[in-house]
Amino acid sequence: MKRIIIVTGASSGMGVCFARQLAEESAGGKVIPSDEIWIVARREDRLLETKGLIEEDAKNHEHYPAVKVIPLDISGKSGALAFREHLDRETASGEFEVSVLVNNAGFGTYGEFASTDTEREMDMVDLDCTSLTGITGFCLPYMRQGGRIINTASLASFMPLGNFAVYGACKAYVLSFSIALAAELSQKGISVTALCPGPVSTEFANVASKGARKEVRHGLSPEKTVAHCIKSSRKGRHYSMWAFKWKFKAFASRFIGRYAGAWFTWKYCKRPSN
Repeated sequence: MKRIIIVTGASSGMGVCFARQLAEESAGGKVIPSDEIWIVARREDRLLETKGLIEEDAKNHEHYPAVKVIPLDISGKSGALAFREHLDRETASGEFEVSVLVNNAGFGTYGEFASTDTEREMDMVDLDCTSLTGITGFCLPYMRQGGRIINTASLASFMPLGNFAVYGACKAYVLSFSIALAAELSQKGISVTALCPGPVSTEFANVASKGARKEVRHGLSPEKTVAHCIKSSRKGRHYSMWAFKWKFKAFASRFIGRYAGAWFTWKYCKRPSN
């Protein structure tokens, strides 16, 4: 039976790291090897770059999974249903299982909610929550004991954040969903890990601010963040936070009132946006 790794949001940032490192993990003997890795995102040209990087990595190794590029807008219910069509077509060609699913696609929006584009905020909910839920549900019938799900949440999931209201709420959903799903799937031997990073050096800030902030402030290594997450996933852990300061902030959030945290971040953590 063919085994498949699936990574959404694989055109940039941590998605590229997940694709490369999971392909390497598959070939490195740490897990049962997978036959294919599907990389999914809207931008085909960037996906082809990711594919090229994986194929370059594979030159000095054996048993690397074949790379399948899926240029697709997976946003919302319609996007998740479009992805299910790919699963259906794969079913028609033979039996397969999903060995690893990484729901990494997503984006954020900086600024006070009243000042941001409401339609863009709704698009964020569609991608960060609706799409993730649908793709997970559609993949579960193809997962077996030993399967792994990784959902990219955020340190922002632990507390309501001013100037980041909808993003924080979306990631709180992802975290809650992931932990509940981990409990439900534990008897089936399928693990679920929520990645909860703080600032990581990706193009996140440029997108969230519409170009007002080009780089993530105090961003840490996406490669190390993803490597820690994949290791945590192999061990069946429910959370992944690589940096000590992220773990400390997540722990400290338990002792701060939700409104107090939201007010403080609104007042003192301004996030620019065009």
